[in-house]
Amino acid sequence: MKFHIIKNTILLTLLTILFCGCTETFPLVTNTYEEIIVIEATLTNELKNQEIKITKTSKFEDEKVAVESGAKVIVKDDQNNEYLFEENSGVYKSQVAFQAAPDRKYTLEVTTKNGKIYQSSPQTLTTVNPIQSVVPALATNKDNETGVQINVNTYDPAKSSKYYRYEYEETFKVVAPRWSTLKIITTSPQTVALIENDPNTRICYSNAKSTNIILVNTNDQAEDRVNLPIRFIEENNYIIGHRYSILVKQYIEGLEAYTFHKTMRDIASSESILSPKQPGLISGNIRCINDSSTKVIGFFDVASYSEQRIFFNYTDFFPNKPIPYFNTCDDIMYRFCFGGEDCEGETMIYNINRNLNTYITNSGIIYTMVDSVCGDCTSFSSNIKPSFWTE
Repeated sequence: MKFHIIKNTILLTLLTILFCGCTETFPLVTNTYEEIIVIEATLTNELKNQEIKITKTSKFEDEKVAVESGAKVIVKDDQNNEYLFEENSGVYKSQVAFQAAPDRKYTLEVTTKNGKIYQSSPQTLTTVNPIQSVVPALATNKDNETGVQINVNTYDPAKSSKYYRYEYEETFKVVAPRWSTLKIITTSPQTVALIENDPNTRICYSNAKSTNIILVNTNDQAEDRVNLPIRFIEENNYIIGHRYSILVKQYIEGLEAYTFHKTMRDIASSESILSPKQPGLISGNIRCINDSSTKVIGFFDVASYSEQRIFFNYTDFFPNKPIPYFNTCDDIMYRFCFGGEDCEGETMIYNINRNLNTYITNSGIIYTMVDSVCGDCTSFSSNIKPSFWTE
């Protein structure tokens, strides 16, 4: 999650440009900037090495988020147990695996290398209520597109869950549609050779994570029941072209955590930075206890967690449809010669050396190639099969 501080000077400058009708490109940069620490921490009832992210607010022009390194991070409970965290690839992970237990109060404490001490209010584990099912079904969306609608279902007969947050991770099989048993390589600046192709360049597996903050509350319903359309995938989307899997993650939150995440979602979904509804500092449950003037953005959440994974094949829903792909994979013809009229040898060599094209066939000096994404899935994906993958 990337936070920006928006100042009135930026807004006034942009408004002036709009009203004057200026057509010159204006580089959006931060006029004034206040660095604020950002803490993202969700402790769950999973037995695992828990993770906490500590970063800093960034400027508009920044491409990367700065990590707060060298911090001392501890989670304490009300029975004098302490869990130490250590920095690992930009994330703080607990040194030992542990899980949040019911009826205990947990507090997060972060001491940065500049001596600032940040502490959360005590939090307790929310109601444990697992996902009931994740169901894919053939459906039509609001734009009248046919595809697969994936719904997550949960029910709490005790009506004690109420506030839900969801994430998902999707993994999909990619098969290069124009893979060839032969591969072309250059042997000199003006010669090529054909060798046996690596079969591991034909099948790959790609991954993607949800980026939106997905929230549901059931306060206005007669039952504490969730039937949420969490993901719709059009039938011509290549990610379901062979085999697809989605892992749905459910966090049951308290009202305070739900309100914080809802505020974050509303800000993230704002259509324009020129909106009159400009956010101030987002209030969480973490404070700097040795300097009240120091600002902090973040929330320490102790949430019950459950997950469920499903698989399905394209033919389960579209048995008579051609397999979709994101590229047309048309033939690309080269006349492999140099110096003469219509010779394309230099271009062909260039594209081979940069893995832009893969080989299909040739007849004399006429070579047929395709874009590499059509003949070598490792040009954009990984050929390592995930440990959880089943066929």
